[in-house]
Order: sequence, then structure tokens, then C-alpha cells
Amino acid sequence: MESTFSQVSAWSHAIATVVHALFAVYLGLAWRHGSRGSFLIGAMAVSALWASANWAFALTGWNWIFLLGNVLDVLRMGAWFGFLLALVFQPAAGASAGPPPRWPKPMTLAVVSLGAVGVVCFSLNLPIYGTPLRTWAATSLLTAVFGLVLLELFYRSVPERSRWGIKPMALGLAALFAFDVYLFADSLLFSRIHAVIWSARGFAHTLIIPLVAISASRNPEWTFRVSISRHVVFHSTALAVSGVYLLLIAGAGYYMRYFGGEWGEALQLVMLFGGGLFLGVLVFSGAFRARLKVLLAKHFFAYRYDYRTEWLGVTQALSVAGDGLSLGESVVKALADLVESPGGGVWLRDANGCFSQQARLNMPHYGLVENEGSAFTAFLLEREWVVNLAELRSGFSVSGDGVALPEWTPEVTDMWLIVPLISSGVLVGFVILLTPRTPVDVNWEVLDLLKMAGRQAASYFARMQAAEALIEARKFDAFNRMSAFVVHDLKNLVAQMSLMLRNAERHKDNPEFQADMLDTVRHVEERMRGLMTQLMEKTPINQRKPVSLGALLEHVVQSKRMYIPCPVLLDGAPEVSVLAHAERLERILGHIVQNALDATPEHGSVSVELSRERNQACITVRDTGSGMSAAFIREQLFKPFQTTKASGMGIGAYEAQQYVQELGGSLSVASDVGAGTRFDIRLPIAESVRKDGNEAMAN
Repeated sequence: MESTFSQVSAWSHAIATVVHALFAVYLGLAWRHGSRGSFLIGAMAVSALWASANWAFALTGWNWIFLLGNVLDVLRMGAWFGFLLALVFQPAAGASAGPPPRWPKPMTLAVVSLGAVGVVCFSLNLPIYGTPLRTWAATSLLTAVFGLVLLELFYRSVPERSRWGIKPMALGLAALFAFDVYLFADSLLFSRIHAVIWSARGFAHTLIIPLVAISASRNPEWTFRVSISRHVVFHSTALAVSGVYLLLIAGAGYYMRYFGGEWGEALQLVMLFGGGLFLGVLVFSGAFRARLKVLLAKHFFAYRYDYRTEWLGVTQALSVAGDGLSLGESVVKALADLVESPGGGVWLRDANGCFSQQARLNMPHYGLVENEGSAFTAFLLEREWVVNLAELRSGFSVSGDGVALPEWTPEVTDMWLIVPLISSGVLVGFVILLTPRTPVDVNWEVLDLLKMAGRQAASYFARMQAAEALIEARKFDAFNRMSAFVVHDLKNLVAQMSLMLRNAERHKDNPEFQADMLDTVRHVEERMRGLMTQLMEKTPINQRKPVSLGALLEHVVQSKRMYIPCPVLLDGAPEVSVLAHAERLERILGHIVQNALDATPEHGSVSVELSRERNQACITVRDTGSGMSAAFIREQLFKPFQTTKASGMGIGAYEAQQYVQELGGSLSVASDVGAGTRFDIRLPIAESVRKDGNEAMAN
């Protein structure tokens, strides 16, 4: 053969070798049992060997490798014949149109043997029919023609209703045998091997592999677990269409350049630019992609959808809600992508029991509301059907039989499908999808997929609504808890005012009492303003600042000086500060001191001591009052709304413990009934808190 085609032949057969070998390995891994599958694997394996021999011949030019390739070619044809005979004599259940004839098996054996004889004659230079080359070409031509005959026998043996599964492979094998007929007919007529045809043979045989793979996936009785990726088919088809389109544009441009006169080169440039621009528009066109997907789904696959991929896609779309799209927009997009719709809107039930538009995608906002008890919502909940507006407009609809559409339906333009969102027997809402980019046949498969996706979306909406209700309940709980603390503080302030009024009759003429009374009134007024601020802002004021404990305890003790016994702040307190909210810390310390005063008789004593242990400030409040039992401390003291006082609320000790723990400290109690009580409060000092925070940031 001509050396100018050696490189093309090498690439052609190299690609054929790799593709056939990989497909043979894949079939071997997917094979379960059965002779039909074994023949197909054998045909692919021998084809890989044949292509590798021709590849080696194209690289080396050694004649013995060429002869080896011819031997393998006969074996390859024999393997394909065996596969076709296995399909003819072992048809799938219910697929046979009648008993097969008896002649194919002996005739196949005779033809394969004759092909082997032709290869031997060509190898030994024996001119049985003209020249050795013509002898080999004649027997090879007969083998290829017999392949077409056997393929027709197989195709006719399959009933018409069952031919859908074998059409791709039949088309591929017909093209394979026809190419060989063309090659060997040319060799027989002109007594030479056409270098171009021979070089392209590897490419031609490689192109039939996808068709064989499609038929293998459509025929499970061949006992292959073969799956064809829809994404691969889509992108491969789109790439092939783009390539053919560019070739046509290039050919047209070439014609314009050489036959267009002085306008030729300009027209070629404009043609190429316009063709490339149009291809870019098609690539980014959603309508074009939608039409291509529908076309491939109709003609290449038994089912329209790859359910595993669609389920993962819907789940992924819902799980990433918030990444540029709200949950409602993500639901609309997930459902719209299933049926090539450009968008739509979602109607959800609100707190008033009405369904209103909560999210939209490529759809105007409609202020339309549907009542929960309407006939339309009752139909969606009872039937759980996807309503097809296109069928209703045409006057025929199975899914919409008996549906009472909302009165506002004509106001929503391009409305196509209505998908109910039902979770745990409750209609959460419904999704309206717009008219698709390309005509879509809404059959049972589409309806079932939309129902499945709708239930999945409804569960997400139900979870979102439950989370929102829980957050709202927690906000009310926090506000109620804060209100309880505020009421508790008001009670203490009222107690201070009552004590002052009781002593006013006896000491109203005493200047010192008058000064103390004014201080007390000023303190109560400041505290009440702070409490009003907390209520108006609806959240506690928790901004922490350094608070000097010595000054704070002095202020707490001074505010209780009208009580008998009067609390005493022991001397020798170190200068320590903690990070806290001053008013709140003063409130809980004042509560502990107040409880000590209430539990102590007039002849008893209450003391407050401040000390420091390493990086902690220690506050100790002692009294010689009635004391508490261990059981009361363990089971009731720090429980909210548990108290032994007639006018108490039972939240002071609870708030004190919660806030001390919030500051990173601890509160402990030691008490004996009839002997008194000791409260120990330990708080981290401000210097250690800042140091630990800086170290954490540095790490």
C-alpha cells in the first residue's frame, strides 16, 4: 500500500484497537451468563486483535503481520456470525416469529471455511481465481455478503414489536458488512487494495461500537448489565452535530472562496463568522438543548429519564437552597428542569390558611390567593394529581377530570402544569410550571416523576415551616423568660419602696433618712428605666464590659442598709474586675444578699466577702438564718418557679446560676437547717479572660 496513507491507517486501527479492547473488557465485567453474551465478547476481543495486527502492519510494513491480520479478520467475521446465529436460534421469550431454518449453521461454517481458504491462497501465492489477490478478495467479498444475508435473516426473525431493541446494532452491522463489500469489491475489480479505503476501515468499524452498546443495554436477555449514560449520549451527540455543522460551514466557505470571484474571500470570512456565531447561540440555547434531550430520550432509551440521576439532581437542587436561590426558587427550578420548563411559581399556605405566591423563577409576581378550603385545593389533596392545563384547554384531560380550577387561572399567562406539594397528608402548597421550551409528551412517566419530586419538595417546605415555627416559639420563650426576670426585679424594687415607706413615718424628720430616701428613689428610677429599655428592645442587654467587683458589692450593700440586720462588706477586698453586664451582675448579687436578709432574723448577721484565688474572683455571702436542707438545694433551689416564699416567684436563684455559668464561673451553696447558708460565687477576672481570648485568636 502507499506509504502516504500509513499514518492514517496507523491512527485508524490504533483507535479501533483501543475502543474494541475497552468495550470487550467492559462487556466481560458486565457479563453474567449465556452464550449470546459470550459470542459478543468474543467478537469484540477478536476485533481488537485484528485491529492491533493492522496497526502493527501500518507501523512496520511487515507482510507476515498483514497475513496475520487477514486470518484474524476471518475469525472476527466468524465470531459475528456466531453471535447472529445465537440470536436467531436462542431468541428471547416471546420474541421469535417462528422456528428458524436449518441452513444457516452449515452455510455459515462453509462460508467461514471458504474465507480461510482465500487467506491461505493469498498467503501461499496460489491463484485459484485469477491472481492470489483476487482469490482472497473474492472469498472475503462472499463472506461480507453472507454477513448481510445472515443479518437480514436475524432481523426478519424478530417480530416487529421487538425490533426496537436490536435496530441500532442491526444498522451498525449492516454498515460494517457493507463497508467490507465495498472494500473487497474494489479490490476484486481493480486487482489492488485501495489504500484510502483500507486506512479508513478502522474508523468505520469503531463507529459501530456505540450502536452495539445501545442494543446491549436494551436487551437484558443477553445477560449484560450495561448502562448507557444519558449525559454521555447527549454531549457526544451535541459534539457530533456541532462537528458536522462546522464541516458544512467550512465546505460552504471553501466553495465561496474559490467560486465567488472577488467577493469569495470576504464571503468566506463572513460565512465562517456567522456560522460560528449561530453555533454559539445554539450551544447556549435552552430550547435547543431541551429539543435534543427529548429527541435522544425518545429514540435511544427505553425510559425517558435516568431516575438515579434525576433523583440526585432534585435532591442536590433542594439541599443547596440558599446558594443564590431561595428554597422556593430551588423547588421551581428542580421541577422545571425535569420537563424542560423555563420556570414557574410556588404557592404556599400562610398563617391565615390561604395559598399565596411565595417564590417565582422567570415568572411575574401575581398577588393571587387561593383559600385552603376551596374545591381546587380539595381536589389536589384528594387526588394528588398533576393538572395539565394544556390538555384541559384542548378539551381532553384524564388527570384533570373533575377539577375546579381557580377563578384567577386565566390571569396567569403560559400556565402549563400544576404540581401539588403534599407531605404527611397535608397540602403544603402547589407549583405552577410555565409552557416548556419544546413540546413534551406528559405521559405516566413524567407524571410519576413530578409527583415524586413534588413530595420531596413538600417535605423540605414542611421542615422549613416547622423550623420557622420553632424559631418563633423560641423567641416568645426568650421574651417570656426575660419578662419573668423583669417582673422579678420589679418585685424587689417594690419591696425597697415599701420598706422605705414603712420607715418614713418614724424617720421622716431625720436629714440622713431623707438623703437615703432620695438615693433609694433615684436608684429605683434608674433600675426601672433600664427594665423598660429591656422590654422595648425585646432582648437582654448582654454587652460585657470590665466591672469592678469591689465598687459593685459596696453599692449592693449600701442599697440594703435599711434592712435589719444590715449586711456588712468585710474589709480587705482586693481590686479585681470581671467582664460582665454591670446591672445584671448587680441584680443577681443583690438577689443573693436579699435572700440572705429575708432568711436571717434581726439578731442574726449577713456578711459579704470578696477575695481572689489565682485567676478567679471569689464572692462569698454568709448568713446565720434558717438555712436549707440538702434535698431542697438539690431538687428545688435552682429550678425555675420553685420557691418557699409567699410572695416569691422562684426565678432569682435560677437566673443567678444561669448568668454565672454564662460568664464562665460557678455558683455553689453550703447550708445547714437552723445554722445558716453560704453562697460561693467564682468568676474569671477580666485580665485572664482577655489573655485566653488573645491566645485563642493567635492560635
